Amino acid sequence: MTELVDYELYEVPPRWLFLRLETSDGLVGWGEPVVEGRAKTVRAAVEELLDTYLLGEDPSRIEDHWQAMYRGGFYRGGPVLMSAIAGVDQALWDIKGKRFGAPVYELLGGRARDRIRVYQWIGGDRPSEVGEAAAEKVSEGFTGLKMNATSELRRVDTPAAVREAEDRLAEVREAVGPEVDIGVDFHGRVTKPMVKRLAEALEPYEPMFIEEPVLPEHNDSLPAIAAHTSIPIATGERMFSRWDFKEVFESGSVDVIQPDLSHAGGITEVKKIADMAEAYDVALAPHCPLGPIALASCIQVDACSPNALIQEQSLDIHYNKGGDVLDYLADPDVFEYEQGYVEVPSGPGLGIDINEEYVEEQAETTVDWHNPVWRHDDGSVAEW
Repeated sequence: MTELVDYELYEVPPRWLFLRLETSDGLVGWGEPVVEGRAKTVRAAVEELLDTYLLGEDPSRIEDHWQAMYRGGFYRGGPVLMSAIAGVDQALWDIKGKRFGAPVYELLGGRARDRIRVYQWIGGDRPSEVGEAAAEKVSEGFTGLKMNATSELRRVDTPAAVREAEDRLAEVREAVGPEVDIGVDFHGRVTKPMVKRLAEALEPYEPMFIEEPVLPEHNDSLPAIAAHTSIPIATGERMFSRWDFKEVFESGSVDVIQPDLSHAGGITEVKKIADMAEAYDVALAPHCPLGPIALASCIQVDACSPNALIQEQSLDIHYNKGGDVLDYLADPDVFEYEQGYVEVPSGPGLGIDINEEYVEEQAETTVDWHNPVWRHDDGSVAEW
């Protein structure tokens, strides 16, 4: 019997954690188990999962391994455990695909499309110079953009704060015209009263969606927000399992879900979430401001999910200081964007070849990325 015999974890710039998982017959699978800013914590969780449940086991029993990792520890869910499971799961699917000489999507039922549309970030955490950046990205062929709506907001903020957000979106819409989609990320920075005011102000500019209008712990307020606006509502990057998504599906309040393939239990779980979403007429747009392994995993699920709408990717994103998506690939052309789309890869497993020598070299770099802690004018902590 083939067994899982060894693993290695690499913390690499700008803020990623890569897992290399090896079998007794020499197959290697890659995963990306990370919570941005908590790489060391997730690393410890991955080591515990592998040492407890997987080493010495048959790599082919992915569903059984997923159940053991999720249910075996009694306490379940949350960003750390689910991100650790996600990276292991990605690596197991990579191994399985390589064993059969097929892309993961072929093992999940085959392609539902030939390519998937991608969007490009503009404007940074505190959005600025968005019109010029939008025009530049559209000139490069992107037909979908995303920007933050605001920087930090008070619980009830001024008309000027609303006007600033409106003016930024108006600037982008004027720069790119009506043929380009613009996602607007509220990033959980906005309270319920401000969501209503912002949504009303932004509605004339017809954003593709407003993302994470409230924090996930306030998802019970989404039906009222949905009733207040015609803008599609997207959420899900801080939801980690099908059980977390069940409430928003049943409430009928969300139009686009954004599970993260490196946070929400990997390929196994996100495919199940995508199938649940299809039954509720909800689109899939996986969250992915991460590295190449996470993106490759997303594209595998997008390829075989009929309700996949668009894919986030992190090329040139404002977080990528010291490393970018293509740097770690032996063949960067696998993520060549053309007319705003990326082709579904045809290679086995996740469809990418990792440049192991470069990964090892970059892992010698000190990586200590943490998101900033923002504060309001009165010194209290603000949502980042």
